Formats: sequence, C-alpha cells, structure tokens
Amino acid sequence: MKKIHKSVRALFAAATLAMSFAGAQAQSGGYLLVHFTGESESGEQTYMAVSTDGMHWTDLNNSQPVLRSTVGEKGVRDHSIVRSPDGSKYWILATDLRIASGKGWGTAMHQGSTNLVIWESSDLVHWSAPRLANVAGAIPNAGCAWAPEAIWDPESNAYIVYWTTISPRDGKDKPRIYYAKTTDFVTFTPPQLYIERPGDQPIIDTQIIEVAGSVGGYKYVRASGDGQITLEGSQSILGAWTTIGDLSQVGLTGQMVEGPILFKFNGEARWGLWVDQYASGRGYLPLTSVNMGSADNWKIAPEGSYHLGASHKRHGGILPLSDAELSRLQAQWGGTTPITRLQSSNFPDRYVRHANFTSVRIDANVSPEDDAKFRIVKGLADNAGYVSFASVNQPGYYLRQKNSAFELAPYDGSPEFAADATFAEVLGLGDTTGSSFKSYSRPDYYMRHYAYQLRLDPIGDDAVSRSDATFRVTD
Repeated sequence: MKKIHKSVRALFAAATLAMSFAGAQAQSGGYLLVHFTGESESGEQTYMAVSTDGMHWTDLNNSQPVLRSTVGEKGVRDHSIVRSPDGSKYWILATDLRIASGKGWGTAMHQGSTNLVIWESSDLVHWSAPRLANVAGAIPNAGCAWAPEAIWDPESNAYIVYWTTISPRDGKDKPRIYYAKTTDFVTFTPPQLYIERPGDQPIIDTQIIEVAGSVGGYKYVRASGDGQITLEGSQSILGAWTTIGDLSQVGLTGQMVEGPILFKFNGEARWGLWVDQYASGRGYLPLTSVNMGSADNWKIAPEGSYHLGASHKRHGGILPLSDAELSRLQAQWGGTTPITRLQSSNFPDRYVRHANFTSVRIDANVSPEDDAKFRIVKGLADNAGYVSFASVNQPGYYLRQKNSAFELAPYDGSPEFAADATFAEVLGLGDTTGSSFKSYSRPDYYMRHYAYQLRLDPIGDDAVSRSDATFRVTD
C-alpha cells in the first residue's frame, strides 16, 4: 500500500492492539478514571484514563480531553461516573465551573452556578450532548453546586444525587451536603439537606460506596472532607451514619488532601481510596484497605507501586469495568496517534489549517505552525473504518462540517457533532497516491477546498474538483 495511507493502516493497527490488550486481560476487567487536570485553558474538561489493576494507569485520547462542556460556564470539574444497576446506561456528573475564566474562588463559592453538567451514554464511548441540571437552585441563596456524586438506592427505587452547596442556614454561611432523587438524571426532586457538621465546620467532597458483603459491618461507607478525610458507615444511604475514623490515623489531614475517590478492586475483597494532594500539588495518592469498618486498616501505597499516567489528575471518579467495557474504551480512545498535516494535492505549498475556529482553509506558510497540525484519530461516530481530525493546539477540538462549511469546534459528545466530524479516508479522487475524505453524515459529499476555503461538496467527474478533494497526509 502506498505511503500516503499509513495513517489508516496505523489506525486499524492501534484498534487491533487495543482489542488484543483487552482480550489478554480477560480474567480481570479493568477500571475507568474520569477527571479534570487543573485550572489551565483546557484543564477543566473531561479526561479519561484506564487501568487493568487499579494502580497503574494509561491516559486515553493522547492525554487530551475526551469531552468538552459547551453549556453553562463551559468548564467542568469534580467528575463522577455512574452505571445503572442493569448496566445499560452510564452518566457522567460534574461541577459546572471554569476557574480558568478568571472569575475567582470567592465568586465561584458564593455567586457560582447551581447547575450540574451531565452526559449520558449506553456504551461509555458515545455520549449525549451535555445538559444542565439546576439541582441547587431552590436552596435559599445557594452559591454553588460542587462535586456531584450519585448512587442507586434500592430503598428509594431511585438514584440519590448529592453535592456540596455553600449557603446561609441557621446563621452559618458554609458548605453542606444536599441531595435529590432522580430516576433518569433529567428530573430531580427538590433538594434536601443531607450532611452538616456542627458549628462553623464545613463539609465537602462526599463519596459513598456500597460494600458488597458488608465487609467491616457496614453496607455503605462514605468519605468526606470536613477538616479531615472522615470515614463513616451505614446500613442505609438515607439512614443514620456512624463515624469509623479519619485519615489522620495514617498521617493525612484535610489540610493536606481532598477529593476522596472510593472504589472496589475487581474480584478481590479489597478497596481503594484516592486522595488529591491539593496542598502540595502532587496529585492523587492511592490508599488500600481490606476492612471497610476500620480507618486504621487503610495503607498508603508505597512509592513505585503505582503509576497514574501522563496527565495531572484532579478530583474525579473511578468505575470498575468489565472486559467488554474496557475493550470498547481502548478501541475508541487507546493508543498514541502521531501528529500529521493535510497537504493540498494541487496546491502542494498549502496545508489545511484552522484560523479563529470558524475559518478552515488551505494556506501556505501557516503561522502559527500548529494551526495546521492534527491527529487523525478513530472516527467519533464510528471507529470501524472512519477517522476524525483532532486539533493539536486546541485540545478537545475537531474539524467539523456544518452546513457544508468547516469549523474547528469542541467535541461535546453529541451524536450530531460526532457524525459531522467523522470521515472515511479513501483513495484520492484526483490522485490515487493521495487521500480523499468522504463525509459520514453526508456520504455523497467530500472534503474539498474551494477558493482556498475548506468545504463539503458533492464531487463530479471534472478534474479540478477531484483534485481539490485530494490531500496528502504528511508529517
């Protein structure tokens, strides 16, 4: 096969490697971490990493965002991920917050969004467009809705969604945990107070896990940031809770760590607790336990026993995966994709580039050079034989056709976006040593340039239009 089609060959090789990797782990399944990375331009978005042992992690999507929020404040933090009891649906919940916009923490705490950002999926790969859920809007003078989590409650026959809101109550303006019930993550019951600490003591970042077999004597255990990382146990999500202890017993306090993540290791009577070392900026620190009824039983993982991947990981959520779930994620987002450029076949000094997001054209002497650099990744709408073009200098943005014009836009997870950003790479219409790109959403149309602007058009038999629709994938 000609050199020009190496990108396609490499793409399918990566997919095959990913599926082989998942098959090799057939006895263990894996884990998915959904998180953000920090207050950078692209840091407050949705990132993913996977692991086969819960301790050694590999970033997905070339360590770039998998999903970007296009609603609310257009930034997300403090992710959690939920699987339905029957395994047919998944939801990502996140704080609607973008500190990178320069709004400041004071405004974020007391005049921030009372919405959550929610995505929905049936396969962990294809997601809905993000939607806002105003769960805290009915709380008097609510200043925010942070760190949302959810757990299925069989006693309520609903999901209990809980989060932190800062608001005045009984003369104290401080963070408390509130909750609401939902069956579909679209409609919610009115918010109710869930957890409050005495006096001026705030509480944030609560997470609850069901303890299969009630190891340690509790059916549910929760971890919260309340000056410590406090652990509590209960037999009922909305019932009474008993203090188990806190992580000061292993040398960690709430002034050192926050954002606890609880999860169970697959096939083991062993649990993980990750804490974000926010004070030192060192990222997550893993702990493990075999007895959820004891705070003393938590052990800090020694240096060298874990690896958290390339990106800096902040407050997120971990979902244990089946083999099939891990395989799907690896097939879509796994592997490392090289950086390439699209060179015009009939104007070889010109390359496809984005400019100011709404303009995509072919230019000579592109400046800045990275505007003409893309990763040809697996198709967002279909990873079997299709590709998408991910921007290098605008992480999480893709080339997308819209009304026959092209733009560079953030991938929000919606099926419409995915279809408009997906193409089949075929032999060049004007030169078979090159490539042409047929639209997934409009299969009789091709990517082509016209008056140097990139367009999506039907291509006839004339030599000019066929040459305009032909490109060379180069480095």
